[in-house]
Order: sequence, then C-alpha cells, then structure tokens
Amino acid sequence: MFTGSLVAMATPFTADNRVDYAAVERLVDFHAANGTAGLVVAGTTGESATLLKGEHAELIRQVVGFAAGRLAVIAGTGSNSTSQTIDLSLEVKDAGMDAYLMVVPYYNKPVQEGMVRHFTAIANVVEKPIMLYNVPGRTVADMQPETVARLAEHPRIFGLKDATGNLGRLRDTQKLVPEDFMFYSGDDFTSREFIELGGHGVVTVTGNAAPQLMAELCRLQADGRTEEAKAVDAKLQPLNKAMFLESNPIPVKWALAKMGLIEPHIRLPLTPFDARYHEQMLNAMETAGVPLGAAA
Repeated sequence: MFTGSLVAMATPFTADNRVDYAAVERLVDFHAANGTAGLVVAGTTGESATLLKGEHAELIRQVVGFAAGRLAVIAGTGSNSTSQTIDLSLEVKDAGMDAYLMVVPYYNKPVQEGMVRHFTAIANVVEKPIMLYNVPGRTVADMQPETVARLAEHPRIFGLKDATGNLGRLRDTQKLVPEDFMFYSGDDFTSREFIELGGHGVVTVTGNAAPQLMAELCRLQADGRTEEAKAVDAKLQPLNKAMFLESNPIPVKWALAKMGLIEPHIRLPLTPFDARYHEQMLNAMETAGVPLGAAA
C-alpha cells in the first residue's frame, strides 16, 4: 500500500480565515519535489476540527488535483460521530484520494466494542481503503491491539497509524494481525525505531518542514542501514521536540511561515506560536538544514 514518509499536511489560511489554496498548491509541490511519499490531508495537523464540511471536502479535492498522481493522498474524514464520518467520507468518495484516515472517536469515550462497530459501519459503505488512527493523547479512548486485530479482518481496513509512542504496543499488535496489515508511526520521536521493528512508515508532523530528511530516514531504516538512519534521526530530534513545544499544529505552522511557504495564520481556539519558543525552533530548523524563506 503506502510506505515511507507520509506528511500530515498543515492547512494554510489567509488573513481573513479562508483556506489559502495558493499556499496549499505550494505545499503539495514542495513535498512532491522533496521525497514525500504521500500527504495526509485534513488530519489533526490540518486543523480538521475547525474545518467546515464544505471546506473539508474542497480541501481534499484540491490537494488531489494539485498532487496529480505525483504522491499519494490520504483523506482524514474521521470524527466522533459515525453518521457524520460516513456523510463526509461519501461526500468526497469521487475526489480521487487513495485512502481514508479514520481517527478513534474523541470525547465520546467509546468502549472497544463501540470502536469495532464504528469503524466497521464506515468500512461497510466506503469504497476506499481505511487507515485506522489511534491517538489517545487527543481522543482519551485508546484502541487496544485485540480491537485492531478484529478490525484488520475487514477487507477495506489495511493499516494503523499508531500515535501512542509505545513500541511495545506495535509488537503486541503485530502478533495478532495478518502479515499484510500495515503500521505507521504517528510519533516522530520514535519513528526510526518503529520502522526498525517492522513498521512501514510514518505519518509525520516534522516532515512538513524537513521532508527530505524524513524521507531519507524512512528509506535508510527500511533498507536496514540503521547506523546511517540514526545519524539522520539525530538531526531531526531537536526539530521533533520543537514541533511539540505547543499544541500541534501551532509550532509547525510558524515554521512553515518562516520558510516562506504559508502565511502564519491559525484558527481559534489555537493561538500563534509563543515568542519564547522562537529561538529554539529556529535552532532546531538550522540543525535539520531547514532553510528560511524570503518572508522570514
């Protein structure tokens, strides 16, 4: 299916709080030119929680058009409502994306059986493959390995983005699912180790700003060139840390603005990146070789 660096793309906005499609096109071109294997659109990093339905659907369509087959597009359409998730997923069914990303329902705190029924109901009606997304730091509800194994039996559910940062969880789940089930790290800090243990790639925040290094890390580790991968990882770790000094995507949008790729706008209730962290971010960008743009 998909391997390597899948970037959880930030959604740029204009000063009047609209989606900035000129900047969206710039980002897609930037990633197509710098080794990114695919873009995950309208996920957490894409501020999906504040996108209106029409904006959400149009963003997915536009990214698919801008990508023009140069890299995969995975559309985040999950929510904490099964019916709303189905509605949005069917709204974009002909948009041309390659797969869906479906998050564990947040706020409702479903039990494991509720998760199985939620994802099964969605998978039964959509026509594209589904990547499950477990991020208990955001959702509180935590999808267990046994639940993933039950869902892996569905022909449309092909993989899992695991953002727990718990490598033991990966090992436990691997034992329960078919060999062709795919795993993606949702934790930049441990993505190298995740791939070393059999993961197929990473859905990355840091890759927004350092796509070449993240793609290289994935490629080297997948090839078993662990020492070289560790050297690349060492360059990325300060940037990984800086990207989470405040809630994602506050830091990454500031970094992208400093690179001259987007304007520094973010939607409430998120707020601009605190000035006390700017120097740390700039130093981390320098360590990773991330160039500043003309607008910096």
